[in-house]
Amino acid sequence: MTLQSFIFIGRYGAGKGTQAKLLLEVLAKKDPAHGTVYVETGAEFRKFGQEKSFTAQLTKKCIDQGLLMPEYMCVYVWNRCLVDKYTGNEHIVFDGTPRKLLEAQALESLFPFYNLPKPYIIYLDVHHEESIQRLKIRNQGRADDTAEAIERRKAAYEADVVPTIEWYRKNSNVIFLDIDGVRPIDEIHQDIVKRVGL
Repeated sequence: MTLQSFIFIGRYGAGKGTQAKLLLEVLAKKDPAHGTVYVETGAEFRKFGQEKSFTAQLTKKCIDQGLLMPEYMCVYVWNRCLVDKYTGNEHIVFDGTPRKLLEAQALESLFPFYNLPKPYIIYLDVHHEESIQRLKIRNQGRADDTAEAIERRKAAYEADVVPTIEWYRKNSNVIFLDIDGVRPIDEIHQDIVKRVGL
């Protein structure tokens, strides 16, 4: 099977992590000869935020306030994951990056560098009200899911993520998939699997 890359993008609470993990299971079953590098930026940032460095503490502050990370930190996190884990024999699944346009433009240079085909951009389309309900359900005391943080994330989404989605939608260097994310989890998953040809 040809090595592929998948980028999950969408609103907070859209189900990116859920669908990314389901895709990882399909890749493991259908292509056991290759592994998968899973770049889960939210988890990486939360882990990094527990460290003691000045940069780590600023990162934690951004998380607690529901702010988007500066572009250089996002590039640093996914770059570190790939440098440490990617051997050239894995599929790559990005969950939660890129968000800002500069991140997307930086990430685009990765695929020709690794001699990979056009990545799949899997946009999970979920409206704001639905995403809030999902965050309330999943909230287990995480500071980045408070009401105030959610409102900040909404503003950041409209200002930063929406332009990135539109840039991807018009980009001939990617395969853009517009996925209705307001459906049962398994129905969304089957739609994604079908459309990426797995």
